[in-house]
Amino acid sequence: MTNTQAWDYAIGMIKVDGLEPTQDFKEYIEKEKRGEVTMEDAKKYLDKKYKMKESADA
Repeated sequence: MTNTQAWDYAIGMIKVDGLEPTQDFKEYIEKEKRGEVTMEDAKKYLDKKYKMKESADA
């Protein structure tokens, strides 16, 4: 499976749930497909964008 096929599959799985990736995320995917960023960079990007902040009470 190519990198492009893997991303197309992943986006398809998201769409099955009736969701649509944001334009920002789609642009980041295209950068990863072109080799401008690594998969590790993509993971860090997603972690930074979506990771829940720990509560001050924790």
